[in-house]
Amino acid sequence: QVQLQESGPGLVKPSQTLSLTCTVSGGSITTNSFAWSWIRQPPGKGLEWMGAIHYDARTYYSPSLKSRTSISRDTSNDQFSLQLTSVTPEDTAVYYCVRRKYMSGKLDWGQGTQGTEP
Repeated sequence: QVQLQESGPGLVKPSQTLSLTCTVSGGSITTNSFAWSWIRQPPGKGLEWMGAIHYDARTYYSPSLKSRTSISRDTSNDQFSLQLTSVTPEDTAVYYCVRRKYMSGKLDWGQGTQGTEP
């Protein structure tokens, strides 16, 4: 069974860069037909999809965050990472890494980690 675990110095000050890593166990990030996403949830608000890197390294970003977001991967360690630049208090959220299976749409979630200053 796949497990996802977020890590990184999520608490950063305004104007700094938020950097998080998701470590995957029980599965490979290069396995065909999976997308690996970052999703966040600000306090009291709904979920927001930020972007994804697919099994074949294609990346997609939310238009509203594209200019500040970068997702990369380390296939040797089955990790994928998020960088969000120039953070503001509005970026305060719980950040989740998520695996989505193409055909079924099944989602597997990490436990989430707090990002930016609470």
